[in-house]
Amino acid sequence: MLDDVTQAVLEHEEVLKYLRGDYGEAGTEARARICGYLDELRTTQRYPFYRALQHPLYPILRKIERIPENLQHVLTSTRSHRIVYASNHKSHTDSIVELLVLDDNGVRPPLITAGINMFGGPLGLLHRHVTGAIPIRRNLKDPAYLITLKAYVAEVLKKHDLFIYPEGGRSYSGELKPAKTGLFRAALTAGRRDLVIIPAAIAYDLVLEDHVLARQRVKRRQRPFGRELAEMVRYAVGYRSRAFVTFGAPIPVGDRDPQSGSEILELARVVRARIGELYKVLPTAVLAASMRPSIAKRDLEDRIDRLIEELAARRANLGVTSGRQAIEEAAEPLETRGIIVLERGRFRVRDRSVLRYYARSIDHLLVTPGRTH
Repeated sequence: MLDDVTQAVLEHEEVLKYLRGDYGEAGTEARARICGYLDELRTTQRYPFYRALQHPLYPILRKIERIPENLQHVLTSTRSHRIVYASNHKSHTDSIVELLVLDDNGVRPPLITAGINMFGGPLGLLHRHVTGAIPIRRNLKDPAYLITLKAYVAEVLKKHDLFIYPEGGRSYSGELKPAKTGLFRAALTAGRRDLVIIPAAIAYDLVLEDHVLARQRVKRRQRPFGRELAEMVRYAVGYRSRAFVTFGAPIPVGDRDPQSGSEILELARVVRARIGELYKVLPTAVLAASMRPSIAKRDLEDRIDRLIEELAARRANLGVTSGRQAIEEAAEPLETRGIIVLERGRFRVRDRSVLRYYARSIDHLLVTPGRTH
């Protein structure tokens, strides 16, 4: 006896085409492949238990102050719309921080998408059976997988909101990456006229994994999450940060054609641009973008002032108003983090790769990117 979700997925048009052999595989083998991927994707959210759990990341999360902005867009949309939240991706802590921001304010919990590397060990069991996370194989091109994923997401959206990361994974370089289209297409396949996408941007004073990410810059291979968690715990010593989660106005998408490649690409472009506009510009970013290998404190302050003027002219979401403020709020955390050092009235760079990581986080807002390169 098939459960309702399995039955519904097997009745999707593209799934039926696959089962008929349109993709080169048919019959029992095709059905087994679809059902195998569906079992992997299946998730359950038991949210009443979620916050009561002694989550493995709690010792880290308590060091992050959650600051929401523009929550009215969310609160208004939940009354009459199905929502897909689309956010940039900075840290492994994003999905927990952003969902807690929603829960802190009484917003119904969405399901989330997460890389399949997050599903090993006890944390994987929590994701699959409590938090309601859908494991995503981001680079798998198997048609059976892509078809099953699209159909499953469409079914999920009949009962739940969804939180996705269109970049596909964390930004290893610090910059805002191009948005991928797969989950947008899957969401539109649900055929909901009431569907909206709410762009969201998360920004940290300090990203917990900054040293780990910056030294790779480009993701070369998927590492076990347990190893990454151990590194996060190491860099959590002395770590404190604010996390600004800024929501944008909802983008109605119920009338978009999920079969139109050009419409999906345009939607991904618009969502990415909205996320970039919402991104909170914090003191660490403007200091990093204005820093030179060696610079006097007064000269650095002047450079930051000019950068802030440019960002203000471009209507950036500023969390800092002057060079003096930026230095007062960012210099000590960056020095404690081993990124810069103040010696005899001059700032010097200690870790160039991590400094650039923070500078690139606002490249998308500037006329000429890469100012510290």
